[in-house]
Amino acid sequence: MEGTCTGEHGVGQGKAKYLKAELGDGLAVMRAIKAALDPLDILNPGKIFLPA
Repeated sequence: MEGTCTGEHGVGQGKAKYLKAELGDGLAVMRAIKAALDPLDILNPGKIFLPA
């Protein structure tokens, strides 16, 4: 249905390995926004963005 999966509190663990396939180049934009707003990575560290 062209949607996305969610798992509320477990969303990072459940879909992190599929983000590149789902979002393509949009993932880089999301990483940049996260880095700009949370440069010390203290807000939910490691929950969504696995190392590139």
